[in-house]
Amino acid sequence: MDEREGLAEQFEAHRARLRAVAFRMLGSAAEADDAVQDAWIRVSRAGAEGVDNLAAWLTTIVARVCLNQLRARTQRREDPLDVHVPDPIVSPAAGVDPEHEALLADSVGLALLVVLETLTPAERLAFVLHDMFAVPFDDIAPMLERSPAATRQLASRARRRVQGRPTVPDPDVSRQRAVVDAFFAASRDGDFAALVAVLDPDIILRSDGGPTRPRLTFTLHGPEQVATQALASSRLSPFVYPALINGAAGVVVAASPDRPLFVMAFTVTAGRIVAIDVLADPDRLRALDLDTLR
Repeated sequence: MDEREGLAEQFEAHRARLRAVAFRMLGSAAEADDAVQDAWIRVSRAGAEGVDNLAAWLTTIVARVCLNQLRARTQRREDPLDVHVPDPIVSPAAGVDPEHEALLADSVGLALLVVLETLTPAERLAFVLHDMFAVPFDDIAPMLERSPAATRQLASRARRRVQGRPTVPDPDVSRQRAVVDAFFAASRDGDFAALVAVLDPDIILRSDGGPTRPRLTFTLHGPEQVATQALASSRLSPFVYPALINGAAGVVVAASPDRPLFVMAFTVTAGRIVAIDVLADPDRLRALDLDTLR
């Protein structure tokens, strides 16, 4: 085995962790795969001679690639939408694809990724690497060209924002599903009181309609607003297909069996819905494999 083949084998041994880092940084499985591939190209060209801690070195390279992508993404959004819902990982209600299990470990639901989207690239890198992957601030600081103390402050700011939003669902998916089913049953029956009963007093609903459906990009707060929206939407979207969205109970809502309108991710905590994240961008919906859910 030559040196490049040996390096490729070692890289493959670390690929799952590198994908997990990139996914939390970028919020997209496809972009995470691209970032890891970009990192491999850089690694294969540079070689690993003199590298003492290969895992840390590879993580640094992937993190730098992701940081550059986040900064480029921020520059492209000169007039950002109020809400950006990352690309969801949609699985059948029976279970998550094994390929995605590592990406979705540690309750990386869609609600958490939505909150991470609100962070600056530097805050996101500091929080993801330190809080999710235990990378020391002394190692993160050079990536951001800041001192360890300043990097610690970035992570602290990000942590306060993440902890201030409901992002972690109950671990029992069957209990989540029972609450989501009750939500749609009340919507179909037009039962406003029953709808409000399954919603947390501080519920937030975020909807991303994309550039072609700006009227579907909005944020709602409180059970009354969310229940009113649910009753209005149920009349226009009669088909509801159960699914797992980033490993949590969710649905695909359609106007007809072959015309999906929304992907809805629910964050259920203590028997109530605390957050609903909706992807309604038709271009991005077409890119998802939703046929197996019908």
